[in-house]
Amino acid sequence: MLLNGSEIVIECLKEQGVDTVFGYPGGCILNIYDELYKHSDEIKHILTSHEQGASHAADGYARATGKVGVCMATSGPGATNLVTGIATAYMDSVPMVAITANVTLPLLGKDSFQEVDIAGVTMPITKHGFIVKDVNELADTIRKAFKIARTGRPGPVLVDITKDVTANKCEFEPMRPEAVEVQNHYTEEDINTAIKLIQESEKPYIYLGGGAIISDAAAQVKEFAEKVGAPVCDTLMGKGAFDGNSDQYTGMIGMHGTKTSNYGVSQCDLLIALGARFSDRVVGNPKKFASNAKILHIDIDAAEINKNIKTDAAIVGDLKSVLQELNVRLSKQNHTEWLDYIKSLKEKYPLKYDTDKLTGPYIIEELDRVTKGKAVVSTDVGQHQMWAAQFYHYTKPRTFLSSGGLGTMGYGLGACIGAKVGRPDDICVNIAGDGCFRMNLHELATASRYNIPIIQIVINNHVLGMVRQWQTLFYGQRYSQTVLADKVDFCKVAEGLGCEAIRVTKKEEVGPAIEKAISLNAPVVIECVIEEDDKVFPMVPAGAAISDAFDAEDLANRQ
Repeated sequence: MLLNGSEIVIECLKEQGVDTVFGYPGGCILNIYDELYKHSDEIKHILTSHEQGASHAADGYARATGKVGVCMATSGPGATNLVTGIATAYMDSVPMVAITANVTLPLLGKDSFQEVDIAGVTMPITKHGFIVKDVNELADTIRKAFKIARTGRPGPVLVDITKDVTANKCEFEPMRPEAVEVQNHYTEEDINTAIKLIQESEKPYIYLGGGAIISDAAAQVKEFAEKVGAPVCDTLMGKGAFDGNSDQYTGMIGMHGTKTSNYGVSQCDLLIALGARFSDRVVGNPKKFASNAKILHIDIDAAEINKNIKTDAAIVGDLKSVLQELNVRLSKQNHTEWLDYIKSLKEKYPLKYDTDKLTGPYIIEELDRVTKGKAVVSTDVGQHQMWAAQFYHYTKPRTFLSSGGLGTMGYGLGACIGAKVGRPDDICVNIAGDGCFRMNLHELATASRYNIPIIQIVINNHVLGMVRQWQTLFYGQRYSQTVLADKVDFCKVAEGLGCEAIRVTKKEEVGPAIEKAISLNAPVVIECVIEEDDKVFPMVPAGAAISDAFDAEDLANRQ
């Protein structure tokens, strides 16, 4: 059938099963938006307040559902406003397709109005980027984009389309989406070596990353952990891949990980990394990381093997497939003495905070209690993010959404909107500090416009909390540009943007506020005012060994 480029875009989105697009229109992409209007009963479009919000919403939708997230923007500043969201998705391996429109082909390269080489700009932060200058190549390009986004280690793909292509016509043949093949590049010898290492180990430890969630391997991870008889720690990206209430679970590892995880990994004789990339925030000083252990690394991306930490053995492949094979062939190991020792560490070094006042950890624990640990939680970046990782018990994958690799302040609200659109039956909560919240708080207008019933918790300490924490500990309490003691009233702002608002200043108000927000079934902001000097503990100083983790009690003893 003869279709124009805009019709082809919409037909290809329908082929790929896309039901929601997040975006913002403009001159060069008008033809596509005109076609979207005609198909509004098949593809829902969420108009965000800013293109960055669209990219974060597509990201949150993808993380929460496992589908490819889609965002759209026009040329020039519209396209460049997507960049931070694309980079966020790239760092955390989130499948996303960003569709932009550019000036017409005769105007390319002439510094035309709102012309930007967005494919060039995003080259380092996408799996692939396309610019379509011929309508005959459009359908195949969009199909390739979705396949690339989903294949192997997922990530964002950009498709930039010149405006004339969106109007030009060609023959279009519908196609079914290609199945994504599992990519395994390991040998029988790799499997045998892994099994041998596990069988010879007396003190194994499992270090779980975001790859376990991406590959939908939670069930296989559980079986593997039971067979190996090992304690399990996770990264920020791995939250929910292993039951946070399990006796084998020891909490997060790294800069703000638990002492149990940090000490345990430092003492183990075999560290089994599952879908993790040995980030600097996990490893600390690489020369001292797991120095008593052999390293077994299982990951789909061969480039991650030996990149940050030298391994003793590796399996390159889809984690779910690899674990399925290992679980069949591996006999149950017995490490009772090691597990009892780790249990003693958990009892000796629990996460602690001041229970006499309203604090970030208390707010998170109340959220956990009220929602029974079943909410989808997104965060921004900073102290509140770490508290959300430490004190909420995630039991299922795709329930914790956070910018791990890029550390994007302003990520969470858009991501929460995307998650709620993708999972309308779940309670979706974004947790932000006041510094992060003000970066993209205008997306509350998006939530109110579509009546998307998200809950936005703002932990307001009137400072840039994490940066201030570093200034307190390492910069002689010189609080350069981290005090936010201004006249902004977040509750009035929320109400002005069409949302309900609740202010909390006492511990006893937290639970009822969350319960009320859930019952309202509308977008709600809960502002929780805490003291400015609450800190995240434990903490590992930058460049130190993770075994050097310290908490408030250690700090007081040193002083």
